[in-house]
Amino acid sequence: MSFDGTFLHAMTAELTEQFVGGRISKIQQPYALEIVVTVRNQRKKLPLLLSANANLARAQVTEIPYANPQTAPNFVMTLRKYLENASIESIEQVQNDRILIINLSSRNELGDQEDLQLITEMMGRHSNIFLVEKSTNKILELIKHVSPDQNRYRLLMPGAQYVQPELASGFDPFAAEITADDWDRVWLQLHDLKNKSRQVWQQFYQGLGTDTALELIDQTRGAANSQELGQLVGTFWQRFDHIDATIGVQNKKLQFAAIPYETFTEQQSGFTSLSAMLDRFFGQKAETDRKHQMASSLLQRLNTVIKRNEKKLKKLNKTMASAQNADDNRIKGEILTTYLSQVPEHATKVTLANYYDDNQPITINLSPALTPAKNAQKYFTRYQKDKNAKIYVKTQLEETQAELDYLTGVLAQIEVGEPKDIEDIRVELIQQGVLRQDNKKKKRKVKINPAEQFYASDGTSILVGKNNLQNDQLTLKKARKTDLWLHTKNIPGSHVIVESADPSDETIIEAAKLAAYFSKARQSSQVPVDYVNVKAIHKPNGAKPGFVIFTGQKTTYVTPDERLVEQLRNNQPAATK
Repeated sequence: MSFDGTFLHAMTAELTEQFVGGRISKIQQPYALEIVVTVRNQRKKLPLLLSANANLARAQVTEIPYANPQTAPNFVMTLRKYLENASIESIEQVQNDRILIINLSSRNELGDQEDLQLITEMMGRHSNIFLVEKSTNKILELIKHVSPDQNRYRLLMPGAQYVQPELASGFDPFAAEITADDWDRVWLQLHDLKNKSRQVWQQFYQGLGTDTALELIDQTRGAANSQELGQLVGTFWQRFDHIDATIGVQNKKLQFAAIPYETFTEQQSGFTSLSAMLDRFFGQKAETDRKHQMASSLLQRLNTVIKRNEKKLKKLNKTMASAQNADDNRIKGEILTTYLSQVPEHATKVTLANYYDDNQPITINLSPALTPAKNAQKYFTRYQKDKNAKIYVKTQLEETQAELDYLTGVLAQIEVGEPKDIEDIRVELIQQGVLRQDNKKKKRKVKINPAEQFYASDGTSILVGKNNLQNDQLTLKKARKTDLWLHTKNIPGSHVIVESADPSDETIIEAAKLAAYFSKARQSSQVPVDYVNVKAIHKPNGAKPGFVIFTGQKTTYVTPDERLVEQLRNNQPAATK
């Protein structure tokens, strides 16, 4: 998996065709290190994603939905100030390295023309996005500020001069003229360093990822001399004139390329564009990575509270086990009281007849400092204490277990949810007192994201809540009494509503598979799913969000199927079929 210079060369050509001549209509920053620039061009609006995420740095058109934060970050506010309605003049790559420059023309507040550059450096953990004033080369803003202590080669702060990072060495495969002497040199290196051929190609050519270097090794394996080597390599680079986005497996790793690589197995091609292929390739990984970035502090707090409740539960169970001796203490106190005259003074123990057990002998420990009567009273005091403890601890056990079930359920919702669902979960945990409200932020009216809509094979609408607030809104407010409600049996997961009073058996099974997929049992098989009409659902007073009770349910067993989920997500409603 490498968005290397070779792939960026092909992507630059694709983006140039789509965006040059267009105007920016909207700029958003849905995630900390990613922006989405919507451009109007050729009667279309296309969302251009620029990412400085260390693991997912790239530039592409994306159709993956995203959620915007309630407060716009400083970087996107600066972009909006300078780039509102700016036109895209050109898009270029710096040689064959992983730097993309979008040249823009805009108007300032006085109406004067400004030439600006939006520069994306896609270099792993050093990735960044800059807004630069072209005439002065001054950085107006950048998505990731870096202090001088962290980078002494160049200052990465607003107001500093933009200094291009040190470029990778080697020839640009799409522009450089390579002499016969150069081919002789690389030919000798390849034969002298047979086990390091990949490094030889990565030093000879600029911006090559491991996957492309391995493909070059394969493509040139039959070369008989340096001249033939040059011809084979030239033919390989010419193939990039006809892009065919491809996903495949190379050395047991999933990879992508702008053209089919012969070193790829299990290839998949035929995508409409490089961007469409990247959406397919990065889709789930990007969503998971973004989700964990957004939820990092939330997950940390959740895990802390869960561990605290688990520790509390362990102590309560220990106390309950100790309190189970309450009746034994009562019996010993009563036997001592009955046979007080037979209990010697200052004894450490005494054996008496237990009339509760056919007069079998029972040995009772005593405190020699106490009289027999006070020893009996001590057992009665222990009995009362244990009796009260059993009542209190039982209540505490139930409340702690319910809290633990709730928190682990929320944790499961984060795992199966999407980035746009995280804010709903954050609001819910603030309402429940698990997270603290940030008093510095203005309190806004909470707007819960709607449940996700799917369509069964017959076009019936199926709604899926992705968190407890959505679940409550879906089941208790949106659903009709005659709709069908589904939920995994005794497993944290989503509320699922089939918007039909009489769904087919096939639709019920498809809805059940959605319920299983969006639950903690996503990776399991034969998952039990309860289903019942919404009119049978009730929420107890004071219950946690998402908690409901019901009777008269039926249960079916299904295995989650990711391909079915995507199919139902892309189906059309019954009315338009």
